[in-house]
Amino acid sequence: MAKKATKSTKAPQSSGFAARYGHLLTIDRVIIGGSVLLALILIGVFALNASQNSPVEIEGVVRSVGLARDHQENVTYPNTGLPPVGGTHNPVWMNCGIYDTPVRTDMAVHSLEHGSVWLTYQPDLPAEQVQQLRDLARGKDHVLLSPFPGLKSPVVATAWGLQLELPDTSDSRLAAFVRNYANGPQTPEPGAACSGGFGQPIA
Repeated sequence: MAKKATKSTKAPQSSGFAARYGHLLTIDRVIIGGSVLLALILIGVFALNASQNSPVEIEGVVRSVGLARDHQENVTYPNTGLPPVGGTHNPVWMNCGIYDTPVRTDMAVHSLEHGSVWLTYQPDLPAEQVQQLRDLARGKDHVLLSPFPGLKSPVVATAWGLQLELPDTSDSRLAAFVRNYANGPQTPEPGAACSGGFGQPIA
């Protein structure tokens, strides 16, 4: 009489491995997937911060490079109708703030080295525009505002190595320039003060 075939009750080895260690594999996948997701999120955050901290390019800004940074008393500059954007300057800086009379150019250039934006305007600029400039400069510790005799444009914004001529104070590029470059990335001496030097601003 033939023997009756019997089914093996032994599960395949692979099935037993999956039953015993499957939950561990699942945990590993979750950990790996979570790590990848976290890495992607961090990369996105860093990229966003970098884009937000990078100055937006402003149309019309003229750039100068290779500017001297030597200290010298009583420096004179060529009469170009524009403030200098850098170069040799007085050992003492001009205190930032609002002035209603012209300031020492050689000291203002030192302020640029400390990260200031120097806003200059023609002495006969309409009073309402002068007030707009004062409103923009007020409360900012790295903005210097003063009239500039012989200025060839109504308003000029200057930072170290950067300059923007403007037709009036309503130009949106004015506030953008201050936002980008007051103590901005162009600063040769980041973190340097724009106070404790020379001058008594009216505000």
